[in-house]
Amino acid sequence: MPDDTFDFSPPQALPADQLLKIFQQLVGDGSWQRYSGQHGTALQQTLLHRHQRQHCHLCCSGTAAMELALRAAAVEAGHEVILSAYDFKSNFINVLMLGARPVLVDTVPDQPVLDPAAVAAAITPATRAVIASHLHGLAAPLSALSAITRNHRITLIEDACQNPGACLDGQPAGARGDVAILSFGGSKLLTAGRGGAVLTNNPQFAQRITLCTQRGNDAWPLSELQSAVLLPQLQQLDHQNRLRAAAVEQLQTALAGSSAISLLLSPEFSSTPVNAEGIATAAFYKVALLLHAGRTARDELSAACIRTGIPLHPGFTALHTTHAKSRFRTCGTLQNATRVADQLLVLHHSALLRPPAELRQMAEHIRRLAELRHTAAW
Repeated sequence: MPDDTFDFSPPQALPADQLLKIFQQLVGDGSWQRYSGQHGTALQQTLLHRHQRQHCHLCCSGTAAMELALRAAAVEAGHEVILSAYDFKSNFINVLMLGARPVLVDTVPDQPVLDPAAVAAAITPATRAVIASHLHGLAAPLSALSAITRNHRITLIEDACQNPGACLDGQPAGARGDVAILSFGGSKLLTAGRGGAVLTNNPQFAQRITLCTQRGNDAWPLSELQSAVLLPQLQQLDHQNRLRAAAVEQLQTALAGSSAISLLLSPEFSSTPVNAEGIATAAFYKVALLLHAGRTARDELSAACIRTGIPLHPGFTALHTTHAKSRFRTCGTLQNATRVADQLLVLHHSALLRPPAELRQMAEHIRRLAELRHTAAW
């Protein structure tokens, strides 16, 4: 085994001196303790402008944002919500918490995103919404999904928690769904430790969110302190997304031609990583790699990389393999989602802002470890 070691510990979202300056301002003017104020308002306006939306509600987490999106869509007991069998667990749980039934469908082959044909086949009179998550730098096929949901008059919820700042088909991620959500969790590209947002152009949806959250005050707020920390991160997001896009191109080159492991990208990124306006076509909170082997080899590769400091982890566990079958309905075989869940690895974004020489060394290390499985040389 190579004895390479790496240090890809997550960097601070902002330099320490910039954070201290923000905190000193908040303490000096007392805004840190206010229920609402200029920082939250400025953050809302910035998000509205970036995402071409008319309504924005800030909240305490991405999980809360998804619940609010489902409530905006008037999802209730007896309804069904379609989502990928490969998705973040809390999306599944949020549907159950409202008394509705999750309907799990397959992904596009070798991709961790919804298959529109599988969605169309799963729709019934009980279907109220579809959750489309952009995951691991790959974009859900929103054009096809939008056509299906419009035709059936059901709500399309766009989960853009993993790809803030990405440009999809000429529009920002979070601008296409009937309602969209963002996350500002501790490991995200935009982070305040916790936090989220819900975006929509539908005034009725916005009103339902207000009715749910306003209980004398906001029941699930984002604080002024968190808003103040997020604003400068938004200003640097496009620049950092470009840097991450360049790093992913470097990884793609280093892994090209390997029979053991592949880097997964949306077609738009492969042709144009950065558009004419300087906006990255994908945002890489995590980068998807597919190991051409089973779960055991995938887990061994992850463990070997983590021991050397490379933040390469298994992807999500397939939802249909971890929950009682009485809690959900399935449509189709889910064979693609099962394969993705067994073979996918995700590289955390903390590795993408390192110098090119370190990135190249890391990619070569991952490739070497992946290919060792063929010679049983673990």
